[in-house]
Amino acid sequence: MNRTGHSKPIPPEILAAVRRIEIRTRRLVEEVFSGEYNSVFKGTGMEFREVREYVPGDDVRTIDWNVTARTGDPFVKLYDEERELTVVLAVDMSRSGWFGSGERSKVDIAAELCGVLAFSAIENKDKVGLLLFSDRVEKYIPPAQGKSHVLRLIRELLTFEPEYHGTELNEPLRLLGSVLKRKATIFLVSDFWADDFSTSLSILAGRHDVVAVRVRDPRETELPPVGLVRWLDAETGEERLLDTSSVSARQRLGRVVESHDSSLERLLASRGVDLVDVDATQSYVEPLRKFFLAREGRRGRRGRR
Repeated sequence: MNRTGHSKPIPPEILAAVRRIEIRTRRLVEEVFSGEYNSVFKGTGMEFREVREYVPGDDVRTIDWNVTARTGDPFVKLYDEERELTVVLAVDMSRSGWFGSGERSKVDIAAELCGVLAFSAIENKDKVGLLLFSDRVEKYIPPAQGKSHVLRLIRELLTFEPEYHGTELNEPLRLLGSVLKRKATIFLVSDFWADDFSTSLSILAGRHDVVAVRVRDPRETELPPVGLVRWLDAETGEERLLDTSSVSARQRLGRVVESHDSSLERLLASRGVDLVDVDATQSYVEPLRKFFLAREGRRGRRGRR
C-alpha cells in the first residue's frame, strides 16, 4: 500500500533484492545465529504468576512492596519465563541513511542486518515488528510471526521513502513505550546523530531490552585529503565547500566525532543498553556475532552466581 492507501505493483528488481536478502540471511541464521539468538534471548521475558511469602535467600529485588506494606510481612513476586519473545526493529530512515561510499548504502546494510534478526526471531517462534522513523515516526508495523510477515518487513525497508529528512529519536522511543505492553527486545538501528534523547531512552530501557545498532560509513567520520569538495548534508540540504587537504579541518571533524561518540557510549552504558557497531563498508556478521557471544557470556556469569 502507498501513502494514499492504493496498492501498486512491486518492481521486479525489488522482489529480486528481497529474495537475495532472504537467501543470504536465512543461510546466516541456520549456520551462525540461530543457536546464539536462542541462548541469548529466549527466557529473558518474564510474566507475573503470583506472590508468596519471602524466605531467606530470595532476591530482594523481587519483593512486592505493596503486598508487604498491606500485610506487614515480606512477600515476593514469582514469574514464569515467557515462551514467546517480541522483537521490534526500530530503523532510522533519514536521508543520511542513503549514503554509502562502498557498494551499499547504510539502509541496504540495515535491511540485511534486520533480515537476520527477523528470521532468527521467527525461527524461534517469536514475533517481530518494524518501526521506521526520520525526525518523526513514519510507519509502524505491529509484531507478528511468519515468513511472509518478515518478507514484508524487508520489502518495506528496501522501498520505503520517508516524508521527512532529519533524525529525531524521542518520538519513536516514546511510541514504542506506549504500544508495547509486555517486555520486548528493541533493536534501535541508527547513526545516532540526533538531539538529546536521554530521557526517552531511560524510560524505554527501564521497561524493555534495548540494543543500539550504530551503522556508519567511514567517510562520514574521517575526510580523505583530496582537496576542495562540495559537502551536502543529506538531512538539512545544506551544501558547503570543504578543504579536505586542511589538517586542521580534518582534526576538527575528528574532535567532533570523538566527543559525540564518547557522549553516546556513556549514555548507552548508563542505561544498560548494549551497542553494536557496524561499518557500512564491511560485513555486519562479525560485530553481530561478537554481540551475541558477549551477551551469552554475561548471562552465563549471572547464572553461576
